[in-house]
Amino acid sequence: MEAMRPALWRLFAELAEMGSITRVAAARNVAQPHISRQLGELERACGGRLFARHGRGIAPTELGQRLLPRIRAWLAETDQLESDIRTGAGVPTGEVRLAVLPSAVLPLAAAVLARLRADYPLVRLTVREGQGSQIEDWLESGRVDIAVGYRYEKELRATDEILARVDTWLVGPPGDALTHKPTVRFRDLEGTRLILPCRPSAWRDTLDTLAREQGFTLNVVLEADSLLMQRELAAAGGYHTILGPLAIAADWQAGRLQAARIVEPELPRVVALSQRPRGGAMLAQRVVADLIREVARDTAGLTGDLRAPRGAGDLSAPRAAQGSAPAGRSAGRGKTQARRNR
Repeated sequence: MEAMRPALWRLFAELAEMGSITRVAAARNVAQPHISRQLGELERACGGRLFARHGRGIAPTELGQRLLPRIRAWLAETDQLESDIRTGAGVPTGEVRLAVLPSAVLPLAAAVLARLRADYPLVRLTVREGQGSQIEDWLESGRVDIAVGYRYEKELRATDEILARVDTWLVGPPGDALTHKPTVRFRDLEGTRLILPCRPSAWRDTLDTLAREQGFTLNVVLEADSLLMQRELAAAGGYHTILGPLAIAADWQAGRLQAARIVEPELPRVVALSQRPRGGAMLAQRVVADLIREVARDTAGLTGDLRAPRGAGDLSAPRAAQGSAPAGRSAGRGKTQARRNR
């Protein structure tokens, strides 16, 4: 049956996931009519509509809903079979789904993708941006294979690996009095007009709880998940936001914003690499994980070499993972095993 081409059903799964022909076309860097034609071909072969159109995009029909879990399972088996065949010959192949912090997408994903293209052209990388619990949900549900996100060190699991340790910063415009010094007490945030992530958010809950413990309530004037919006409004003046160094490195170095490290208490977090077991982790997944470790270690792609611009507070480089770490939590493991074996 012509409709059993995996490529067509991968498109079906992507459309169900994103809920928009336009978004899928943009993600694949193809014209929207091309996606529509492929979907039409698949629906004709199935003899029924797989998606219903509505004002906000598309949603699976009853037929599409019945097929979706079976198609996802079939695609996973197909990928695993292909991987097993290639792995027997020592060739990494197949799709690896990566979830990563928005602030780390360019420095991390771009570097990993460049190395994959050069050394492992049969590995397909799919990248999703997410925050906190969203990334965790994707990993637990099996929607991604590898995740790079923030965690508190006490929350790390035995299988998590520390890529970097970072502090938390109050961010404002150049010349801002509150962020002019190298540090700012958390207590001094009382009354400050803040832009923070939308609820539900474990990070928001942490900040709110800490404020209550210190006898005040955070003055959140705008909720926004967009890092770009948070940075732009903070840089323009009148607002502050609370971010990690991943999100502010470029604008800090360019002098577009100013930041002070939050203390009393400090709010240290780690950037952690987490993996979902997948048949013992197929070779392609292991290769991508090793490349992420290399990028974090060799190019400081996750944290950057942050230096305070002229006139700003003294932002020291974030603390990279140092010393020994618990088993399964090391920051770097040298060059990839796959490269050593070539």
